[in-house]
Amino acid sequence: MILINLLPHREAARKRQKDQFYTHLGLSALLGGVVCGAIFTWYQGQIAAQQERNEFLVSNIKRLDAEIKDIASLQREIASLRARQTAVENLQGDRNLPVYLLDELATQLPDGIYLNSMRQDNQSVMLVGVAQSQERVSELLRNLSNNSTWLVRPELVEIVAANMAVSSRDQRRVSNFTIRATLKRPSTTAPAPAAANKAPAAGGKV
Repeated sequence: MILINLLPHREAARKRQKDQFYTHLGLSALLGGVVCGAIFTWYQGQIAAQQERNEFLVSNIKRLDAEIKDIASLQREIASLRARQTAVENLQGDRNLPVYLLDELATQLPDGIYLNSMRQDNQSVMLVGVAQSQERVSELLRNLSNNSTWLVRPELVEIVAANMAVSSRDQRRVSNFTIRATLKRPSTTAPAPAAANKAPAAGGKV
């Protein structure tokens, strides 16, 4: 007996293949969605963690900026106080400068030199006087250069030969000179002995 299948088996096979394809496609799409969702969730967690770190850094930067401003303000106040302290110390030290200057001139003036005038402008001192000879002026410059504690960097501004009347009949040849020197501040000079404890040089007059 011969059996003949009259059912459309080819169409049924194609339908089964199509159903399997759609099933596999759906499963693949679902798996892809799950993977994408997991990756998206991981990235979102990383972004959230980075945002928290950024916010932490920003808040700490703001706090440090405020501290830096406070430190800068304190540094300005400290510099201002130091400047005031230095000014007060300079004023206190400068009160005794005339005493030191007169004492130093009395010590360093050699015999045969007489001062006509002395002018102080800040730390610059101008000495105008008369010397018996140019050698006396040279000796004064050496004394100020090598032996003086308070007067430094002496400079001969001018020296002029002249005649000085000793009496109604006699005249003496002298040298009129001008010397500029720098007076040191007490803050840069070792304390000098009091002027009252030192006798002035015998030949010099101020």
